[in-house]
Amino acid sequence: MRPPTPSQTVGPFFGYALPFAEGGELVPSGHPGAITVHGVVYDGAGQPIPDALLEFWQADSAGGLDGGPGSMRRDPVTGTFAGRSGVGFTGFGRVATDADGHWTIRTLTPGPAAPGTLPYISVCVFARGLLHHLYTRVYLEDAAGDPLLDSLDADRRATLVARPEPHATYRFDIHLQGSEETVFLEFG
Repeated sequence: MRPPTPSQTVGPFFGYALPFAEGGELVPSGHPGAITVHGVVYDGAGQPIPDALLEFWQADSAGGLDGGPGSMRRDPVTGTFAGRSGVGFTGFGRVATDADGHWTIRTLTPGPAAPGTLPYISVCVFARGLLHHLYTRVYLEDAAGDPLLDSLDADRRATLVARPEPHATYRFDIHLQGSEETVFLEFG
C-alpha cells in the first residue's frame, strides 16, 4: 500500500475568483445594528500576512443559522454588488487581507445559536504555508457559561475575544503561531 499523497501548500492563487468585491459586507453600509469587525493576520514571526483569505459564518441577530439566500446578490460577471433582497441575511462573508495583512467585515451582532453558548462568528483561515485551513471563533464578549471559553485558561481564552472599539467596532487579530497564537479548533 502506498502512503497518501501529502497536502499541498495553499496559494498563491487567491486573486482569481475566490475573493469577491465587497465580500466583507454581510450587511450594507448604514444598516441598523451593523457592527464592524477588523484585524490583522500575523505569521509565526509576528509579521502581517498580505495574502491570507478569511471566510466568516455566523448566526443572525436572533441566533438563526438558516441564512437567507440572495440577501446580497452579486453580478455574475464582475462579482460586484448587484442589489439586495432586503429581507434575508446569509451570515457568510469572504475577504482577503490587504498588503498590510488587514481585513474588515461589516455584519450584525450574532445571537446565540444554541442555549448555554455565547454568540460568535466562525472564521476559516487560508494562508500560504498552511497545509490545511484553520478554524477559529470571534466572540464579541467574554462571559462565563460558554463551553469552549470555559474550557480555556485566561490567556488562551483572550485570543478568541474581540476587543471593543468606539463606533460599534471590534478588533480581532489572528496569530497563526507564536506566544499569542490564536486558539484554533479541530473538526473531524
